[in-house]
This record gives sequence, structure tokens and C-alpha cells, in this order.
Amino acid sequence: MAKTVKIYSTATCPWCIRAKEFLKENAVEFINFDVGLDQAAADEMMKKTGQMGVPVIEIDGQVIVGFDKEKIKQALGI
Repeated sequence: MAKTVKIYSTATCPWCIRAKEFLKENAVEFINFDVGLDQAAADEMMKKTGQMGVPVIEIDGQVIVGFDKEKIKQALGI
């Protein structure tokens, strides 16, 4: 069963780009929210994490701050 994956990122953040590439390499579908352009998404991310650091990856409700490959793999079961 596919997991719901959201990533809160900015277009210029190198870790965000790496995180999205990692998800694509592993054939994981995700919804991207550009918090640089979308204030509502930025507010939602702030409520979830209490901070403005990106990327923030949410996998079935589990929030991972930063590009932590091991935590992402664990949450996705890969």
C-alpha cells in the first residue's frame, strides 16, 4: 500500500533537491509544497515542526525534519 508522502521545500535548497531526487529514485510518489511561494504551506509546516528549516518530509503523519536518508527509508519501509 502506498504511503502518503508530503515534502515541504524551497526551489533553491540543496537538501530539498536531494530529498526529492531520493524519493524519485525509489519510485516514491510525493506531493511537493514550495514554502517559498505558498504561505499556507509554510504556516502548516511551522505548525507541524515549530521551525522554518527545510526540507520537512511527512510520511503517513510521521514528520522528518531535514534530509535524513535512514529515517526516510525506515518510514517508507525500503
